[in-house]
Amino acid sequence: MTSTILIVLGALLLLGLAILAGLWIWSRMVAGKVEAAMPPVGEIVDVAGGKIHFLDQGQGRPIVMIHGLAGHLQNFTYATTGALAGEYRVIALDRPGSGYSERDSDEQARIPEQARMIAEWLEAQGIEKPLIVGHSLGGAVALALGLLYPDSVSGLALVAPLTTLPDEGAKVFAALKIANPGVRRAVAATLAVPMSIRRGEQSLAFVFGPDPAPADFSTRGGGLLGLRSRAFVAASTDYQAVALDLPALTARFAELRMPVGVIYGDSDRVLDHRLHLDALRRAIPQLDEEVLAGTGHMVQISEPDATEAFIRRMAEKSFG
Repeated sequence: MTSTILIVLGALLLLGLAILAGLWIWSRMVAGKVEAAMPPVGEIVDVAGGKIHFLDQGQGRPIVMIHGLAGHLQNFTYATTGALAGEYRVIALDRPGSGYSERDSDEQARIPEQARMIAEWLEAQGIEKPLIVGHSLGGAVALALGLLYPDSVSGLALVAPLTTLPDEGAKVFAALKIANPGVRRAVAATLAVPMSIRRGEQSLAFVFGPDPAPADFSTRGGGLLGLRSRAFVAASTDYQAVALDLPALTARFAELRMPVGVIYGDSDRVLDHRLHLDALRRAIPQLDEEVLAGTGHMVQISEPDATEAFIRRMAEKSFG
């Protein structure tokens, strides 16, 4: 009897390993197809701690755009960069670790480290005192740039930014709550891609809601780039890093001396606009704020005209 049980357990173990191996191979195949269909669209340059992938368009005073959690530079090229490139030099980048940008270790997921890498990239590229546009987690990175490298930026235009640590994160990101790096990478290599495919439409509906998610977001908006193991690792590591750094940054908002503006949707399901707006209001008396009725988290895609007007207004304030 005991030998039979051992044989069954051994067979089940081998079956489990075979399934995981199959998922690993399949996930790598999916990533290869995604990258073949959506290769880098801009330049990739080295910085200390990794690489930065960016798309540089237009001429004039510079505007640099930083996307949010699990996003890509296409979140801005979808509707925002082209509208501004006729008057400004508009540069959208993949945050360190996201899209085709890279980071050497999990340490570069820390918000101050991401800000440092971007500040070094700005200097290396000769991009002088840009207006920084930051969406969601990219808003927190933009705020870190303003606090830690104030001489490197002219102003901050924050689009639905993460500004303070909420009591509980949005449920749509629950799968990213993996504290152990080894477990995180094991899940990324095997289960993350099929889970992302299965829950993709539901997740997009939540993130965009109540606005509809565009039918072409997976391609034009860069959504397919999330179907890679490395994308899951980056997003999960970013998610874990927020709690380590955001409270200290929030406590310093009153130190910001450049123009700061913010635009939110009042129906944002990812970030409570009242909580995050209040964190800025308390510290920045001259805050330029705008709240759009009936709009969700992806303001730059759902309300492109309002976003463009907001960025232009902040550019005028920042560049003089």
